[in-house]
Amino acid sequence: MAKDVTIDEAPRKATPRLKIMDGNLSVDAPDKAGSHIKIMAALGTSDPDFYATLLSQLANIAAPDEKALNFMMAVIKGIEPRDQLETLLAAQMAAIHSATMALAKRLAQANSVQQQDSASNAFNKLARTFAAQMEALKRYRSSGEQTVTVQQVQVNDGGQAIVGNVGVAQKSGDQSHAK
Repeated sequence: MAKDVTIDEAPRKATPRLKIMDGNLSVDAPDKAGSHIKIMAALGTSDPDFYATLLSQLANIAAPDEKALNFMMAVIKGIEPRDQLETLLAAQMAAIHSATMALAKRLAQANSVQQQDSASNAFNKLARTFAAQMEALKRYRSSGEQTVTVQQVQVNDGGQAIVGNVGVAQKSGDQSHAK
């Protein structure tokens, strides 16, 4: 009989949590230097200026809510950015998601048609922005990577194989024209 595994028992890569105390951002771990290195790795950077500024920007968005800050960090970490550009996009995605959820709450609590319309429009724009960001990340990650898989090709005597883009012929009168 298989045992159910809880989230706490599941293996995970530990990234130190961040704290906001008296408006200051700090790492909640005994080994501060090692913790900063782990967080930098999770953010896909080795540049201390990039790291410090990004954390400051995230803290400004989330302050004073540590849970929100650590959630945004978890989103970025989950995207597993490969470079600083992916990190910036991941940070924007985390911020847009948080704003989208805040608008969803506002929409659910709307007391008038005007409030409902306003929240609905903003929610729709944010949701579309998030989808566009997902697509941008997908395009960025796959740029330059084109894969062609040929499983089986048979060309009989007198036949021809065509490799490349093939247009669709459309008959107009007695002539056919390729698109």
